Amino acid sequence: MTREAIEAEIRRIFLQEFEIEDPAMDVDLREAYQFDSIDAIELLVEIERFLGSELTMEEKKRAMDIRTVRQICSYVEELVRARRPGESLPIGDLCKEGS
Repeated sequence: MTREAIEAEIRRIFLQEFEIEDPAMDVDLREAYQFDSIDAIELLVEIERFLGSELTMEEKKRAMDIRTVRQICSYVEELVRARRPGESLPIGDLCKEGS
């Protein structure tokens, strides 16, 4: 899976779930979009759907330091690599619902 495909999916999630169209990649989500802890939990649920598996507690804890869309994309990219080393799958194979 390419970085571009991950970014496209994250942007889709932001539009569909949070009604944020084309979020800036490097702005603090809390400051720019009033993204709060409830939003963060919802985002983690969407990431789990995207990956097709639950996040571990350690993975969830790592997510708590994320502040920007670019950081979210890097985080998801790491998760994809950890779950599917050496594999390149189209996004449709990873999304379980609501793509």
